[in-house]
Amino acid sequence: QVQLVESGGGLVQAGGSLRLSCATSGRTFRTYSMGWFRQAPGKERQFVANINRSGDSTYYADSVKGRFTISRDNAKNTVYLQMSSLKPEDTAIYYCAVRIHLGTYGYWGQGTQVTVSS
Repeated sequence: QVQLVESGGGLVQAGGSLRLSCATSGRTFRTYSMGWFRQAPGKERQFVANINRSGDSTYYADSVKGRFTISRDNAKNTVYLQMSSLKPEDTAIYYCAVRIHLGTYGYWGQGTQVTVSS
């Protein structure tokens, strides 16, 4: 029903920036809140950011607050994660997801690798 494809990951030095994109298809994009998560090898999946369906409300994990910005373009069915001041501890596979119910994310993309070197 809903498909998501992340892109924009890569290798960047500490202090650098990247912008991740998540293109969606299937169900009407503007119906859902969207989230970004990340997972490093051997670690649990971690919440990063969320944006509501209209794009006027956002929420961030403390670890990325002030450095990352989530946004969306409903006309393009795309959600973004602008990352700046990147740190080695930001290294992970980043996934976008659909918030199906309050506090529950049900659809996931394939992920895009972000590697931050020191």
